[in-house]
Amino acid sequence: MDGSGERSLPEPCSRGSAAGDDIEIVVNVGGVRQVLYGDLLSQYPETRLAELINCLAGGYDTIFSLCDDYDPGKREFYFDRDPDAFKCVIEVYYFGEVHMKKGICPICFKSEMDFWKVDLKFLDDCCKSHLSEKREELEEIARRVQLILDDLGVDAAEGRWRRCQKCVWKFLEKPESSCPARVVAVLSFLLILISSVVMCMGTIPELQVLDAEGNRVEHPTLENVETACIGWFTLEYLLRLFASPNKLHFALSFMNIVDVLAILPFYVSLTLTHLGARMMELTNVQQAVQALRIMRIARIFKLARHSSGLQTLTYALKRSFKELGLLLMYLAVGIFVFSALGYTMEQSHPETLFKSIPQSFWWAIITMTTVGYGDIYPKTTLGKLNAAISFLCGVIAIALPIHPIINNFVRYYNKQRVLETAAKHELELMELNSSSAGGEGKVGGSRGDLDILPPEPAAKDAASWSSRLKLSHSDTFIPLLTEEKHHRTRLQSCK
Repeated sequence: MDGSGERSLPEPCSRGSAAGDDIEIVVNVGGVRQVLYGDLLSQYPETRLAELINCLAGGYDTIFSLCDDYDPGKREFYFDRDPDAFKCVIEVYYFGEVHMKKGICPICFKSEMDFWKVDLKFLDDCCKSHLSEKREELEEIARRVQLILDDLGVDAAEGRWRRCQKCVWKFLEKPESSCPARVVAVLSFLLILISSVVMCMGTIPELQVLDAEGNRVEHPTLENVETACIGWFTLEYLLRLFASPNKLHFALSFMNIVDVLAILPFYVSLTLTHLGARMMELTNVQQAVQALRIMRIARIFKLARHSSGLQTLTYALKRSFKELGLLLMYLAVGIFVFSALGYTMEQSHPETLFKSIPQSFWWAIITMTTVGYGDIYPKTTLGKLNAAISFLCGVIAIALPIHPIINNFVRYYNKQRVLETAAKHELELMELNSSSAGGEGKVGGSRGDLDILPPEPAAKDAASWSSRLKLSHSDTFIPLLTEEKHHRTRLQSCK
C-alpha cells in the first residue's frame, strides 16, 4: 500500500513475457468462466474485453468502469450479463463475425453487443434482418401505446375546437373507446350489409315496378332504404373528414377513397336524373345512370374498415405479390402452349370447335383452372391427351404458390395478435408504475380501461399528468434501444 492509501493491484497472468499480447484475461460472465488471451483480444482494441488488458494500471476506478466486480486474488473480472449472448459475441475474436443464437431476443442481443463495444457491422446479415424485424415490431408497439396515451392525455393548450375534433375522431375511428362508439360502429356495419342486400334485391324482376314509360325500376321502398343508407355514409364521411388531424392524408387513404366511390354514384345518378335530361337524350341518361349504379358494389369494400380479418387478408396479398406474379406467369405460359397445341391437334377434325389460337385461350383458361364449362372441348384423341396434360399442369401451377401465401397470412395474423398483447402489457406496466408513483399501494394491474391510473386533474395540472404518463411509457420501452448501462436481466428478457 502506498502513501495515498490505495492498494497496489496484481498484474494479470502472462505467459513468460511482459508484452500485452501474452496476457491472460479471466472473465466470469453470469457464472460462466472464460479465459481469453491478449493476442486474441488485441485484434479489436476498441472492444470492452480488449480494454481489460491495460485497465489494472489505472486502479479500481478504471476497473469498475469496465466490469461489475473484480477479484484481485483470482485476478478475475465479473460481469452480470447474459452468458449465452456472451458466447455469441466472443465469436468475433475467433471468426471475425457474430451469429445470434436462436432463442435470444434480438433487441437484448443488440444491447449486449453495445455493452461489449462490438460494432453491429460484425453481425451476420441474416441476424441483422431479424434485428430489423424486431425493431419494427417494437416501434409498432410504441406507436400503438402512444396513440392510447394521446387519447388519455389532456393538453391544456388545446382550444375547445381542437378538443371537439379529437372527441369526434375517437368516437368514429376507435369503437373500443366507449360503448356509444361501439354501437355506432355496429350500426355502420349493419347499414353496409343492408345497402348491399338492397342493391341485390333491386335487380329481382318480381320486386321491380313499372314507371310511367313502362320501364322496370326499383321499388320505391328499396330506393328509400338506399337513400337512408347513403345519407348515413355521407354524414359519417363528412364528420370523419372534419375531425381528421391530417386532411390530405385522410383524403388519399385507400379506405376513404372506397368510401367516396360508395357514395358518389348515388349523387351523380341523382344529378343526371333531374338535370341530365335537359342536356342529353333520355336514353343516354338512363345508360349513364345504369353504369353508375354498377359502381355501388364498391360499398362492400367498406366492410374491411370493420373487419380485421379482411385487413389481414389484404396485407397478406400485398406481401405475396411475388408468389401471385409467379402464379400468373405459370398460367400464362401454360395457356399459350396448350391453346396452341389444342388448336393444331383439332384442325384435323371436321367439326372442330377451335377456330383460332386466341379463341383457344378461353378453353385453356377454363381447363387449367379446373372450371371446364364445356362450351369448347377437344374431339380428337391427341386433343383429349393435350387437355388432360393441361389440366394436371394447371393443378400443379395453382398449388405451388398457395403455401407461401397462406404462410404470409398466418404470420401477419399472429404478428398482429402478438403486437396487440404486447401493447396491452406495456399499458399494464404503465398502470403499475403510475400507481407506485402515486403511493396508492396497489401492485396488481388489471386489464380494464386504465382504472387504477390517477384521475385526470384540473387544467393546470394536466400537462404534468400527461408527461408522467409519457415518462412511464418511456421507462418501459425506450431503454431497449438506448446505449445506457441499464439493461434487462435474462428473466425480464424472457418475459
